Amino acid sequence: MHTAIVTGGTKGIGFGIARAILGAGGRVMITGRDERRVSDAVAQLGDGLADRSRAAGLAVDVRDRAAVDRLVAGTARTFGGFDVLVNNAGLGRMIEVAAMSDDDWSSMIDTNLTGVFYCCRAAIPHLRRSPSSWIINIASLAGRNYFPKGAAYCASKAGLVAFTESLMQEVRMDGIRVSVIMPGSVATEFGGESVTADDAWKLSPDDIGEAVVDLLRHPARSLPSRIEIRPAKTKK
Repeated sequence: MHTAIVTGGTKGIGFGIARAILGAGGRVMITGRDERRVSDAVAQLGDGLADRSRAAGLAVDVRDRAAVDRLVAGTARTFGGFDVLVNNAGLGRMIEVAAMSDDDWSSMIDTNLTGVFYCCRAAIPHLRRSPSSWIINIASLAGRNYFPKGAAYCASKAGLVAFTESLMQEVRMDGIRVSVIMPGSVATEFGGESVTADDAWKLSPDDIGEAVVDLLRHPARSLPSRIEIRPAKTKK
């Protein structure tokens, strides 16, 4: 049974990942920036579980190093340790460079990249205590397929891919496997858009959750270090 931290786990991809890990018998600590949303998501995740204590949550902004340190310590205290870190918290604002504010830039870079660094650095000493641990970073196909108004977002995801693959080589001999998942279009409210019937062609958050659980089931000798996942068909 795996015990995981899933950042950005109150909705969308993160919620789908948390639900999949719980469905596989694991335990999960989710995060989000809004305390009420975290509480609501934990309650939803706990529905149907014989042991509702397998789902927990904390309000954390991953841009805050001290808050991340408290998250890691709190998870270890709540569950007696953990062996999976899923860095999913992310922010996307599609703005032309000429119109981009300092805050637009820093909020995306700090959330999508620096926050991952904070979480990994804090978690690694704990993950080293398990004979088989995972760090799974949720990037995007935007990390290699670039588009107008996506300069900051694409840069953050490209940086995350590079960060992940460097980290993988640093800790693989410590029993920590590191992978990056790069989804294409997913039907979520990411970026403030509503999910409609027109999004039926897109991936579901549950598809990404299944990819995470599939990784966790791989034999110890196996490390799928980069996974690209996209809709089977494009929009008509």
